[in-house]
Amino acid sequence: MKFVNPFAVVNPNSANGSTARQWPQIEALLKEAIGPFTHAFTKSQGDATPLAREAAHSGCDLVISVGGDGTNNEVVNGLLADGAPRPGPMLAFVPRGTGGDLRKTLGIENTVEAAVRRIAEGSQKKIDAARMEITDHEGRTVTRHFVNITSFGIGGLVDQKVNNSTKALGGKASFFIGTVKAFAAYRNQRVRVSFDGAAAEEMTINNVAVANGKFFGGGMMIAPEAQIDDGFFDVVILGDLTLWEVITNGTKVYKGRHMPHSKIRALRAKTVRAEPVNPEDRVLLDVDGEAPGRLPATFEILPAALTVVA
Repeated sequence: MKFVNPFAVVNPNSANGSTARQWPQIEALLKEAIGPFTHAFTKSQGDATPLAREAAHSGCDLVISVGGDGTNNEVVNGLLADGAPRPGPMLAFVPRGTGGDLRKTLGIENTVEAAVRRIAEGSQKKIDAARMEITDHEGRTVTRHFVNITSFGIGGLVDQKVNNSTKALGGKASFFIGTVKAFAAYRNQRVRVSFDGAAAEEMTINNVAVANGKFFGGGMMIAPEAQIDDGFFDVVILGDLTLWEVITNGTKVYKGRHMPHSKIRALRAKTVRAEPVNPEDRVLLDVDGEAPGRLPATFEILPAALTVVA
């Protein structure tokens, strides 16, 4: 399939820096598949958002995210920069990251050749995204978007541990090591959560996943029933789990077999509001593999907000 003025946002540091070295080969494959296109490299965290926004405003009909889940998240924030769904470029992915959780939900194979072939075939699909108001690390309320999963609790601490260490061992090993380090420092937290405007519930949590997709944390199928195009979040609440319960159920989550469990609950909602019971507690967020802030936060599903080529 040929596109008009396609544009690629490339994170050269993705895949532990190998994307920069392999870009000439990736570029050649894309040109062969879709014809001429332009591209830009990100230089630091956050760069992909203004690049994608500029591409959308310049009339591109396809934006290709070349990077990991964090790059994908930044590109989505650029395409939804006005805070609401609108007609805009289609979105495609060449997965080059550590976790690869979004590509698993979309069923994209983990090779450049397979991803490029999917783009060339041009199969289009409407998917949901999400808008959220969160508290950043400076205490300001900011609006952001995500397309896969946001969680709060231990997930944000895992992100910090993973992103502050080498990812040379690959996604699953990196997130496993990060999880072990996080558990050494984390204590379950008290939060107050409401769903679709109902009365708030107080609960002790290890983690809560507000899921549009199925996978997070480098391949954990935390929300096995989630559909990325059904207009709902699948909310998975990991309650007051002990370290031993996490260890003994750890392998089950990779296969989506962690439920039923007396301390795990799942429900569907279109909006979620969460805050710490103690305002002084810092309940960290994991947003598509990044840790941009903390609770209080509000999450809202945006049905059919994006068109992906995958």
